[in-house]
Amino acid sequence: MAQEKAPQPITNSKVLGIATPRIDGPLKTTGKAMYSSDHNFPGLVYAWPVTATISSGTVTGIDSGAAKRMPGVLAVYTHEDIGALYRTPPASGLVLKQDERRPPLEDTTVRYYGQYIAVAVAQTMEQARAAAEAVKVTYKKAKHDTDETLLGTPLSTAAMKPESHRGDTSIGFAKSPVKHDAVYKTPSETHNPIELHASVAVYKDGKFTLYETSQAVVNHRDVMAAVLGVPQENVQVITRFLGSGFGGKLWPWPHSALAGACSRNLNRPVKLVVSRSMMFQSVGHRPAIDQQIQLGAETNGKLTTIVHNYVNHTSMLDDYEESCGEATALMYSCPNVSVTSGLARRNIGTPTAMRGPGAVPGLYALESAMDELAVKLKIDPVQLRLMNEPQKDESSGKPFSSRHLVECLTVGSEKFGWSKRNPAVGSMKNAEGMTLGWGVAACSWGAMRTNASATVELLTDGTARVTCATQDIGGGTYTIFAQLVSHETGIPLNKVEVVLGDTRLPEGPVSGGSWTTATVTPAVLEATQNAVKTLLEAALKAPGSPFAGKKMEDLELADGMVRLKEQPSKKLSQGDVLRMANVKAASGTAKSEGTMGGKTDYSFHSFGAQFAEVTWQPEIARLRVSRIVTVIDAGRMLNPRAAQNQIEGAVVMGIGMAMLENTEYDQRTGAPINSNLADYIVAVNADCPKIDVTFLDYPDYKLNALGARGVGEIGMAGVAAAITGAVYHATGVRVRKLPIRIEDLLEASGPKMHVA
Repeated sequence: MAQEKAPQPITNSKVLGIATPRIDGPLKTTGKAMYSSDHNFPGLVYAWPVTATISSGTVTGIDSGAAKRMPGVLAVYTHEDIGALYRTPPASGLVLKQDERRPPLEDTTVRYYGQYIAVAVAQTMEQARAAAEAVKVTYKKAKHDTDETLLGTPLSTAAMKPESHRGDTSIGFAKSPVKHDAVYKTPSETHNPIELHASVAVYKDGKFTLYETSQAVVNHRDVMAAVLGVPQENVQVITRFLGSGFGGKLWPWPHSALAGACSRNLNRPVKLVVSRSMMFQSVGHRPAIDQQIQLGAETNGKLTTIVHNYVNHTSMLDDYEESCGEATALMYSCPNVSVTSGLARRNIGTPTAMRGPGAVPGLYALESAMDELAVKLKIDPVQLRLMNEPQKDESSGKPFSSRHLVECLTVGSEKFGWSKRNPAVGSMKNAEGMTLGWGVAACSWGAMRTNASATVELLTDGTARVTCATQDIGGGTYTIFAQLVSHETGIPLNKVEVVLGDTRLPEGPVSGGSWTTATVTPAVLEATQNAVKTLLEAALKAPGSPFAGKKMEDLELADGMVRLKEQPSKKLSQGDVLRMANVKAASGTAKSEGTMGGKTDYSFHSFGAQFAEVTWQPEIARLRVSRIVTVIDAGRMLNPRAAQNQIEGAVVMGIGMAMLENTEYDQRTGAPINSNLADYIVAVNADCPKIDVTFLDYPDYKLNALGARGVGEIGMAGVAAAITGAVYHATGVRVRKLPIRIEDLLEASGPKMHVA
């Protein structure tokens, strides 16, 4: 493969790399930001789904007579009269992407608890909900399966699927002097953003305008056009602001099609807001996963074998794969590696991506196993990782575009005080007499770019406008784009308007995978440069221009002024140039290509190290995470303030994963029984320890001219493993099934290891 031409790097800036408050902050803090469910229109009515109360079987009857006679009720639709709803055609990659492909109300077969089987529409939300609850449904029940044991159970395929392979793991493991073989289990986790999933559908003259809670408005448009059976140009999707998504709002879910169909049938705007309990049923979740890790090593700690076999549950119709082994084959130097995956069907809603899909649960298993191997080898767990550092991505043979994991581990060790660690279980105490536990884990996340477009306009009033049909899901995309335009033009941030989240704009990427910044910034940068060129050309050609006879290379745009480079005092404002040329705006557009699909000579990844401290008080059965030190190698931070926020939030989610989160299914009914924020426990302020975030400053100019990679998800990777390692160090209990349970810790007797 020919070596790629690296983009011209942007190394110095007065704006980029500076901690910057979010430009959309005032809109959010004053309540002016319009979220999807905030939209109201004349004649708006409300829809509320009727959900199945069994997990497997057939609907034998739906009696909606009483519901239809209730005050304010306009309609109750079932599979018989909802109208045409289609499946999306086969597609690959990020095109027409859905996790649950069956359209709502397609048939009478029930495959999971909470599946939509009808929908009521009324004048108010309360009336619609009351009508939905008044619909009487009869079923023919069938045996359901929500078993949490996955490895060793029947798979949806004949055998485990190979994901990565090199060497001979059977021989390598058998001959290894030191071996470790264990199964690590993670439960179903449910996304719980404060903003519920919502759809507001407006149908007029054969066209749909859909206000959606979406992390990917362009894909959402394409899917809804296919499902509703209309051309793409007849669907517009808008998501101006999102109250977080964590991956759960990446792809369209059945409620979106229900809202669109109801609006079409009634020819009125329809609002459908999913309830909190429905969030546990019909809009995805991180699947339950069983992972077997086998590690073989020489007595000196050099790895000889890594085997990673994992099975995640999926729904009865869809094949959702968690990709837990995506980091396994490249984390450490090892001659013999095998990664395989499998799917086990269960009567649950279709799983979906949750912050850090694949690598986060996968690294929990791999890094936990590395910690256990270090104990067997009697080698410091940081040192074990350092001695197995690879020189290239051994899974692909490609060089890393940038990899500084060794520095992450050494800097983190110094900041955490790791040299003071006594490895003996239960040997460390703090000033209050609590038992301390210290743990460490390495982490990684893929870095990539997808295709993107952007347009930038420089306007006569001295402002700028940048547009792209991506969306800001809360990570600071609005601000980054404004910073880029300001960097290139000198226009102050408060005079840069950023317009996102509308499919009428230049096509933009999904907000997932920590790709958005790396993907769109090259397009915004080039579009701004093209707009500046247009402005400078106008300055040369405008009637009466003081720059007549000069060349474009003689001019520059600085602080919103066009001026001669050699005579900066000779200048015109941006507005004056445009008025002289009788031009409303100087526009620039650009498209940037992605790195997906193997179109790269490098292995693009971010890396990091997580250090965790826990305190354990067996007298009152109290375990707390008291301190986290995280060091991240993720390229250049364009806005360190927003980047730190992202890592801190991810760390808190990692604490929730390790200590609290677990969607419990009632084995009798298949229902998620802790489907509310009182019983599904997430980490809150009281659970948050001191979090120390350090970014290594190594711009990755092979990925883009700004050297930037994403940071949304890597901050969660490795946190759970660092915490369970710390728990073992404090208690002697080796937790291999999340979340950590106090009951398991209380069973420990002294320093002897106990497996939970």
